[in-house]
Amino acid sequence: MRAPKPAPSHAPKPAPNHAPNDGPSAASSHAPNAASDPAPTAAPSAVAQAPAPTVLREHSGGITLLTLNRPDQRNCLSEAMMSALGEAFAAIAHDSGVRAVVLAANGPVFCAGHDLKELTGHRRDRDQGRAYFQHIMGTSCALMQSIVRLPQPVIAAVQGVATAAGCQLVASCDLAVASSLAGFCTPGVDIGLFCSTPMVALTRNVARKQAMEMLLTGDTVGAEHAARIGLVNRVVAPGAEREEAIKLARQIAAKSAMTVRLGKEAFYRQAEMSLADAYRHACQVMVENMLRPDAAEGIGAFIDKRKPVWEDH
Repeated sequence: MRAPKPAPSHAPKPAPNHAPNDGPSAASSHAPNAASDPAPTAAPSAVAQAPAPTVLREHSGGITLLTLNRPDQRNCLSEAMMSALGEAFAAIAHDSGVRAVVLAANGPVFCAGHDLKELTGHRRDRDQGRAYFQHIMGTSCALMQSIVRLPQPVIAAVQGVATAAGCQLVASCDLAVASSLAGFCTPGVDIGLFCSTPMVALTRNVARKQAMEMLLTGDTVGAEHAARIGLVNRVVAPGAEREEAIKLARQIAAKSAMTVRLGKEAFYRQAEMSLADAYRHACQVMVENMLRPDAAEGIGAFIDKRKPVWEDH
């Protein structure tokens, strides 16, 4: 898995509109006639190329790299993109060979949020788009929750701007590594559409007043500021974000998969509880964890001063 080339600089505040979700273009191939006559006698034929996958998937050493692959559309969360991501996460959830996931993107923009042209096209529906808007927002919310519920940790590798639902996507990941050129914003307020669903993930990552400032102004915050307020974990040189995320994933992949899975689930569950309920839940998780073979192995290895051999259960 190689890190991408450095992403170009971006404007301080990206426009919220997205590029149209155009279909794949056809490419033409002009091969000479295979006959002995040097002059071609048949007209050139157009060969339609299959469209590139919306999401690329690579796997190596227990780590799966998912890459948003619609740079010409600024990797917007179109219906097709969300479907592809949802299918990828659903498959990964049941794959014991995957110990950690890195979510990256091709092109200068990480993700420009929802496809506004795709949404606007349904205003001509008989219900003015209500059913479609409900479908898209429901799909988006389910996708974000699937990341949180995934047994494996997900690390975002952010090379450029993450806007609106793109910012929500980063906030929904368990960890995030950002290029120093990356930027984050929730600019829906600028077009009369408050970023209400991105707000849910954002407010579970940063302090309320920091989140409200992003939501009310729509301003882009740079990577260093995003790290200070807790939206990302690490800021690295442009082009190094993907390798740094993979390095972090490798570190996590070396742990007991059972322990990581148990811990991630407990982390998000207790975060929504009262203090007393959180302690009760965490206490029970600790007891169950202590009874697992990997806990016995890990503690024994620590006492014996040796490297543990995980069974992952």
